[in-house]
Amino acid sequence: MPPENPRASPLSAQYRAVTIGLITLITLVAFEALAVATAMPVAARSLGGLRFYGLAFSLFLTTSLLGIVVGGGWCDRMGARAPLMASLVLFAGGLLLSGSAHSFGMMLVGRAISGAGGGLEIVALFVVIAMVYPEGLQPRVFAAVSAAWVLPSVIGPPVAGFLAQQVSWRAVFLAVPPLVLVPPLTLWRRLARPDAGVVDAGAVDVGGLVGLTMRGLALATGAGLLQWGLQGGRPWPDLAAVGAGLVLVAVTLPRLLPAGTLRAARGMPSLVVVRALLTSTYFGTETFVPLMLIEERRLSPTMAGLTLTAGAVGWAAGSWLQGRPGLPAGRITLLAAGGFVVALSALLLVPVALAGVPVWMVPPVWALGGLGMGLGMSSTSVLTLRLSEPGEEGRNSSGLQIGDALGSVIGIGVAGAVFAALHDPGGNDAAVFALIWGGLGLLGLASGAVALRVRTT
Repeated sequence: MPPENPRASPLSAQYRAVTIGLITLITLVAFEALAVATAMPVAARSLGGLRFYGLAFSLFLTTSLLGIVVGGGWCDRMGARAPLMASLVLFAGGLLLSGSAHSFGMMLVGRAISGAGGGLEIVALFVVIAMVYPEGLQPRVFAAVSAAWVLPSVIGPPVAGFLAQQVSWRAVFLAVPPLVLVPPLTLWRRLARPDAGVVDAGAVDVGGLVGLTMRGLALATGAGLLQWGLQGGRPWPDLAAVGAGLVLVAVTLPRLLPAGTLRAARGMPSLVVVRALLTSTYFGTETFVPLMLIEERRLSPTMAGLTLTAGAVGWAAGSWLQGRPGLPAGRITLLAAGGFVVALSALLLVPVALAGVPVWMVPPVWALGGLGMGLGMSSTSVLTLRLSEPGEEGRNSSGLQIGDALGSVIGIGVAGAVFAALHDPGGNDAAVFALIWGGLGLLGLASGAVALRVRTT
């Protein structure tokens, strides 16, 4: 870790190139993520794949697990430069394949490739921040990374909608890959300098990387089967797929997470659990907010999408707040507060579904949830680096991101299974939405409670 300079900022001369490169890269990735979500219905209809629409998102998430697992060991052995560049090649290559697809199967292959690159990238970015920035600047850097999602969340959906309707859905996929290759030029030079940081080149050997890759494949396969089984049954889950997925996850997961994670041991293990509970609560809830607004309250997709924009703005505000120096609350207190705020937001949506609360209340309620995620997620990132010994940043960041991705899979998968089982074809699903959000709110409360176990003394 570089030495501390009390007057330095992320835009000081020695950090400016990396900071601009990171923010530009995250902005492009964020724009593409939101744009793809907007354009995918048009693409699926064009390619005859509406029946398998959900796989375009679940495959991305599932293969990202493989990238996360491999990225942790790769970064600990060789540093962040090569994994970061490989991640961008995979991400851009997947977009190019999806944008040129002539069948929905080809689209799914492209999404899977992009997902592997996305998982590899997030671990590499963690390690870049650990290598380049001193501890005192890291919260501000994570805040800047979160803020980089704000502009894409505002302009991404309408721009993507215009391109998909007026030009072609393919333009949404093909516009970003050439731009993604620009930020790495400055990052490559900076990360090649001797003062960029030191990694333990012996932390993971070649055999270890092969083992990590095999375990990553097993975990990704298990997560894919679990998600398919939970959402693929009509009306009940496919128990065979769920069982096979659970076995694969149970066999591989303990060796990929910090020891003691499954029992929420103090320190880093509990931090991974908090991260999983946060993403399960937030993303499981968010997935069904637009559906409720469109199906129950008859809002247009554009108006329903503004609720997600409110959540993104709240997230950026929370991340900015946790990065300010001199806050009276400690880092673990902020983490616990974030979990409780996310839980409150999910629980406040229950009366929206049941009691006919005006829809104008939904954006501020979801902005509150985003605020909690900004406080919590950025705090987990900072605490991961603080709890990691030199040479362990990649593995611990990988464990954190595995918890992140699995939390999303479980939250979305279980909520989807509940909705599929209880869905009323007549269109009255208010009680179903309330049940989903109430259950996820309880998970959020659990995240706040487990956060208190991150403290090691």
